[in-house]
Amino acid sequence: MAESVYKIIELVGTSDVSWEQAAKNAVETASKSLRNLRIAEVSKLDMKLENGRVVAYRARVGLSFKYESHD
Repeated sequence: MAESVYKIIELVGTSDVSWEQAAKNAVETASKSLRNLRIAEVSKLDMKLENGRVVAYRARVGLSFKYESHD
């Protein structure tokens, strides 16, 4: 098995619909500029409030991708 190196970044996705959609938005946006995405791990969920009402769901996502070898 070849050795590999992975980078983990943290993103916050938002949605006015759900936490699931917020996490999905983070991953789909990252996939437009990053290749070899491997794992997405939701580490925190929270909500944005205005006047005592939920106006947005937020998901903090740890996202890993594999470094490419240019040998």
